Amino acid sequence: MEEINKKSNNFCRKIAENKFVKKFLTKEVILYVVFGALTTLINIGSFFIMTKFLNVNNDLANNIAIVLAVLFAYITNKDLVFHSQASGFGEKFIEFCKFILGRLITMFIESIGGSLLFKFAPIPTLVSKCLITVIVIILNFFISKFFAFKSSSET
Repeated sequence: MEEINKKSNNFCRKIAENKFVKKFLTKEVILYVVFGALTTLINIGSFFIMTKFLNVNNDLANNIAIVLAVLFAYITNKDLVFHSQASGFGEKFIEFCKFILGRLITMFIESIGGSLLFKFAPIPTLVSKCLITVIVIILNFFISKFFAFKSSSET
């Protein structure tokens, strides 16, 4: 058993020391993943509740779920992930508009992609929803990091 623990510790140490891991597994990325998971839970959970218990049409439920997730993402990304340095109403308003513009683009991708998958993919609706959501999460990170939020390095 001790030999297994030793090998496991060496493996974990090698991963932690890996240059690729150090470069991309930052506090910002970890927080984005955590809040992204919660955003996804809100998105998929509200979609599931609306379609399974409230009998809401798949497309309408998908769009409502997206809006709920975007509102949650804005609040958490602005303050907890990217630590926005925007000051004053004007900067904050521009930042909000950039965030919403980025999310509108990915909302369009998610809405059209979801609709196409729901209608044409030979996979369950919830699986389709999860697949398109993963693509959107990745796009949203880059939009937020490089377009929407003003970081302290830019001030």
